[in-house]
Amino acid sequence: RMKSIQFCFLFYCWKAICCSGCELTNITIAVEREECGFCISVNTTWCAGYCYTRDLVYRDPARPNHQKTCTFKELVYESVRVPGCAHHADSLYTYPVATECHCGKCDSDSTDCTVKGLGPSYCSFSEMKE
Repeated sequence: RMKSIQFCFLFYCWKAICCSGCELTNITIAVEREECGFCISVNTTWCAGYCYTRDLVYRDPARPNHQKTCTFKELVYESVRVPGCAHHADSLYTYPVATECHCGKCDSDSTDCTVKGLGPSYCSFSEMKE
């Protein structure tokens, strides 16, 4: 009986680490141009999942602990034209599309690395068009 409990525990640990890992996922983001005054929804891919991390009990300043997050390894950019903008406004919006993911350090130059961000469906305007 003890061996079966240990096996089940190891199996679920393996499943949590290997099978629920960092991978591409489909998401919907809100795209907005200030000149247009509303948002549209766009389907794209991004990285989501779990990465193995550990929080140290003792923090050693000489050896900083960098938590790994599920983030993009490769990405491309696609563009969409936001309809209904004023004639003089630039209606082209370019957004990132992840093509490969990995567990690594969050790059704050290109990613919102905060614990609780606004989220991909946040729209600054009260109107959302499909």
